[in-house]
Amino acid sequence: MKTYVVAQLNARLQPMHRGEYFEDPLDIELKSAACGEVSGGGSLQSKIGEIEHCDIEIEVSGPLSIAVRVVIETLEALGAPKGSKLHLEVEGKQVQFGQAEGMAVYLNGTDLPDDVYKECDSNFVYSEFDRLLSGKGRVLSYWQGPTETAFYMYGHSFQEMRVCLTEFLASYPLCHQCRVEQIA
Repeated sequence: MKTYVVAQLNARLQPMHRGEYFEDPLDIELKSAACGEVSGGGSLQSKIGEIEHCDIEIEVSGPLSIAVRVVIETLEALGAPKGSKLHLEVEGKQVQFGQAEGMAVYLNGTDLPDDVYKECDSNFVYSEFDRLLSGKGRVLSYWQGPTETAFYMYGHSFQEMRVCLTEFLASYPLCHQCRVEQIA
C-alpha cells in the first residue's frame, strides 16, 4: 500500500509558480533523501477565480517520520507561509508548519482615470515590488481578476514588506486606490 501526504500551502500561487518555487525543489530533496517524490499538486480557487491555497501531493517511499521531516524542513526553507498544513492521510492528522508572512496588493482595475491605465504598466509594478522588497521578501505570484490585479508577496514580516512598498504605493498612479492585505 502506498502512503501519501499532502502539503497544503497557505499561498496564493498559480500552478506554474507552485511548481517552480515549491514542488520541483521539494521533489529534488525527497528523492535525494530516498524518502519519496512529488506525485501531484492542485490549487483551490474562489468563485471569482483567485487562488485561495495550493496543495502538493507526496508519495512516501520510506519511513513516514523521515518524509514528514524532509517535507516540512524543505518547504519552510523555501518560504512556506504561516498557516500551511501537512495532512497525514494514514494517521488522519495534520501538522501545522510555515514561517513566512504574506502580503497581497490589489491594484484597482476600474476606478482610476483612463490615462493612468494607458500610461502605467502592471509589469513595472511587479518588478518594482520585487526590487523594493530585496532582502525582506519577494513576489511569488499574481492574479488578474475581473476588477483587480493582485500581486502576492511572501517574506519574514508583513510589516517590513509593507514599509518597503509604502512610498511607491503612494507615488505610482497605478497603485492609487489599491488594497493591501495580510494573507499569511
